[in-house]
Amino acid sequence: MSANHNHARIASPNRNPLRDPDLLSAIICASFLLAGVISTRLGAAELTTHSLLWISCIVGGWHVTIRSFAQLFRFQLDVDLLMLVAAIGAGVISQWEEAAILLLLFSLGHGLEGLATDRARNAIRALGTLTPKVARVVRNGTEQELPVEELAVGDLVRVMPGERIAIDGDVREGESAVDQSPITGESVPVHKMVGSSVYAGTVNGDGLILVTTTKLSSQTTMARMVKLVEESQANKGKTQRMTEKFTRIYTPIVLVSVPTIIFVLMTFFSMTFAEAFLRAMAVLVGASPCALVISTPSAVLAGIAQAARSGVLIKGGMHLESLGTVRAIAFDKTGTVTQGRPEVTDIVANEGSTERDVMGIALALDQHSSHPLALAVVRRAKTDGVTAHEIQSIRAIPGRGVEGTILNQRALIAGPRAFGRDGNLEIPNTLSDRIKALENQSRTVSVISLGDRIIGAIAMADQVRPDVARIFSRLKALGIRRLIMLTGDNATVASVIAKPLGIDEVKAELLPEHKIDEVRSLMKTWGSVAMVGDGVNDAPALATATVGIAMGATGTDVALEAADVALMADDLSKLPFAVGLSRRARRTIMQNVVISLGVVGLLVPFTAIGIVPLSWAVVLHEGSTVVVAFNALRLLRYRDIK
Repeated sequence: MSANHNHARIASPNRNPLRDPDLLSAIICASFLLAGVISTRLGAAELTTHSLLWISCIVGGWHVTIRSFAQLFRFQLDVDLLMLVAAIGAGVISQWEEAAILLLLFSLGHGLEGLATDRARNAIRALGTLTPKVARVVRNGTEQELPVEELAVGDLVRVMPGERIAIDGDVREGESAVDQSPITGESVPVHKMVGSSVYAGTVNGDGLILVTTTKLSSQTTMARMVKLVEESQANKGKTQRMTEKFTRIYTPIVLVSVPTIIFVLMTFFSMTFAEAFLRAMAVLVGASPCALVISTPSAVLAGIAQAARSGVLIKGGMHLESLGTVRAIAFDKTGTVTQGRPEVTDIVANEGSTERDVMGIALALDQHSSHPLALAVVRRAKTDGVTAHEIQSIRAIPGRGVEGTILNQRALIAGPRAFGRDGNLEIPNTLSDRIKALENQSRTVSVISLGDRIIGAIAMADQVRPDVARIFSRLKALGIRRLIMLTGDNATVASVIAKPLGIDEVKAELLPEHKIDEVRSLMKTWGSVAMVGDGVNDAPALATATVGIAMGATGTDVALEAADVALMADDLSKLPFAVGLSRRARRTIMQNVVISLGVVGLLVPFTAIGIVPLSWAVVLHEGSTVVVAFNALRLLRYRDIK
């Protein structure tokens, strides 16, 4: 036997309130109730007034009756049953006005509460409506519009300027700026070029692009995101589980207590059966825990919806609540605190050369390589407008570098230790000293030679993400007591990166299994700990932490599956928003629980001693339910304080 305040309903994003069964019942119920009251005052026949009140009760109570009996057939006690029993009881003793007022206010409360919770639910469902139903597919040189369900991986889709992208894929032709806010929450459009990934539901800018489909419509990032958010509603938090356990025991007790209350009032307070029965019905209404039952799920629903709209996927009420209790956060270094790819930081030209000479030769040797250091050189050269020297031949030296022929001379780009051996040139002392200084700053250095001359050197390093220091400061302001960086890198490099960021502790030279041990150790010290990583190589540590948070979940299925919370964009600035929202959601849940229990705690004694009559018990009871629902809705307006 279980108890539920089951107000679930099927809702569309633009549902007409007047088509809501409860609100429509309330309007018709009110009309007949008003007619009955007026006819009584005008001295109409008793059958006429009673008929009007009976119709009012039938219209106001049919929906709750169907709902309650459906629950009974499933061997569940719905708290709606308490209200129905109270209304029937009032009718049994011919208090038809009381019964009609009870059912009117109950239907009205249900309807208003439904509107509030539907608003949060529709905030989630609206995400799913963003993906177009058809796409312009180019097959065999012919363009045709097809339903997205019929697209296959490898299909070529044309996306016109200003259109919403229908499928996940890679840009094959064209360039454009794409608004990714529906998925990642990014406020600024992202520039896309050939090879860039685009996602269903995002909006193309002013460029025409051709996209090669990489996922079926049912497997797009948007589709998986909506599915996970909808499934997350079944993942209940601690408070919600405790509330449901309480109501499973509490509801039958309330029902069983009614005969006892009637007996006590008639025996010890000399009341008639009708008076005692009406008083017991008022207690029944006051004791109904409707507001308590929806206090947590309404806040969880609104919190998850607001997070999803802002590019943060929280996979259930349990994780929403847990994130709000976190006292320490551990960060992976590469790809989380840093951008995960090296960038050129210094260009050093040897005597007789210029920086453009250094970059031109390096670009000629690196432009066809996929090595991260080579890609960094290519990006910097493109930014600086450097043109590659013409190269006659090229060959990779495994583990060393790349050599080729430029201007009929041997050219080489390699690490400093490749020089002065195997027939390679010695690095001049002045340049050697500069290289050592750069390496002491945790830079990776490549040296470039051409013929019998050392041309210069290029230093590269994985760059810290923009505004990380401000992000960490914001986390401290939100109540995070300890920030820890976990990395497989050496201690010197890790310390150089961590020191200016306000990180409290660095654990370096860790293998993945060691990260798990560190997270467990932190949990012993701090209780509730979050782990932030890229969701792939950090998956074991993410699973071990109280809350696992994955970065850049648009790029990997593993991130969505491994983490409890996913930052859909590769944007660490969403983390303070997620923590702040979770803390606000926990406060809202606690407020709702206090409001609901407080109203029950006041109504039970006040109705029992007769201070609050049945009609006012209904008003206060349904009022508290609506207050709880709309208090939860405030989470839909939550914004991070920058």
